[in-house]
Amino acid sequence: MNHLVGNWNYPTSIRFGAGRIIELPDLCRSIHIRRPLLVTDPGLVDLPIVSRAVGLNEEAGVPTSVFSQIKANPVEANVTAGVEAYHSGNHDGVIAFGGGSALDAAKAIALMVGQTRPLFDFEDREDWWTRVNPEGMAPVVAVPTTSGTGSEVGRASVITDVKDHSKKIIFHPGMLPAQVLCDPELTIGLPPQLTAATGMDALSHALEAWCAPGFHPLADGIALQAMKLIHGSLSLAVENGSDVEARSQMMAASLMGATAFQKGLGAMHAIAHPVGAKWDAHHGTINAIVMPHVLRFNMNAISEKLTDLARVLQLPQSSPHSVVDWVQELKEKFSIPPDLSALGPTMQDVTSLAPQVLADPSAGTNPVPMTDDNIGALLQACIGCE
Repeated sequence: MNHLVGNWNYPTSIRFGAGRIIELPDLCRSIHIRRPLLVTDPGLVDLPIVSRAVGLNEEAGVPTSVFSQIKANPVEANVTAGVEAYHSGNHDGVIAFGGGSALDAAKAIALMVGQTRPLFDFEDREDWWTRVNPEGMAPVVAVPTTSGTGSEVGRASVITDVKDHSKKIIFHPGMLPAQVLCDPELTIGLPPQLTAATGMDALSHALEAWCAPGFHPLADGIALQAMKLIHGSLSLAVENGSDVEARSQMMAASLMGATAFQKGLGAMHAIAHPVGAKWDAHHGTINAIVMPHVLRFNMNAISEKLTDLARVLQLPQSSPHSVVDWVQELKEKFSIPPDLSALGPTMQDVTSLAPQVLADPSAGTNPVPMTDDNIGALLQACIGCE
């Protein structure tokens, strides 16, 4: 296990390794945080990993308060409440601690503590990020406790707009945390079903990045290696949550997938964003549900890519259909529903989301252009009406 430790500087400063949570106070001080606000979610706030992190800081003379008023799919009101907590506690930095929801909310809070415009004025559209006052952003230390979103190495947050039940991507280059602490021991308590769902989310990032059109060999290489790690470790982490080596491989794969998808995502995420916003469902679960359907939809454009992936993963056959079969087997193994109807929506509900799916930023880098003419068939497949 000792070899699964590293200090990396891509895409930001990352300290990786089991037990390294003890370095949290040093990381805070390294970016001049003396009084942090630790932002986490309600499911974690009362667990020992949070109290230990706070205790480590307190013992080191870094007084830390906790904010946890965050929904599973964060909304603007959560960010606003976090900003109020930041100012009322006279804090000077943020510790983003938890899964994707906590990390996204924390990064948005750190963005907004010094802004005068509303949150959604910084949506990832045109050059809206230039509206941000960078001097008003708080420094962030990110500590992931799941292996899925990779938000710890992202420059954006996904926040639900309750006015139209849409997920909006808030972006600024400065939202990339200055310090990341990846301690796989923090993921050991994650239940098997959540381990599977978050792991499938990591797979969706790497797989969509790998298949996205465009020339980005750096992202391609990272995505390919991430999927190799997932292929070897996800089932092990689900079956034995105390397997620290498998947890380590998955934590590395998660941040790699999020690094790779700067190349682009695709229809999996274009569908998952509005479905998750409207039915408040787990993002990784949605991506897992639609994954094989999207692969089949894109098959004519990605068959060579999937064939290469099948070779790297040493699947039974070096064919694109072997990758689809592998994904399908993972879904069945992890008891992930076959289609979106299990989450509540009807066929009419899902097909009515077509305009939102087409407008989602992820749709623009899908290998097969998504249009009014073909989106209906894909959505019907995802709801089980092929």
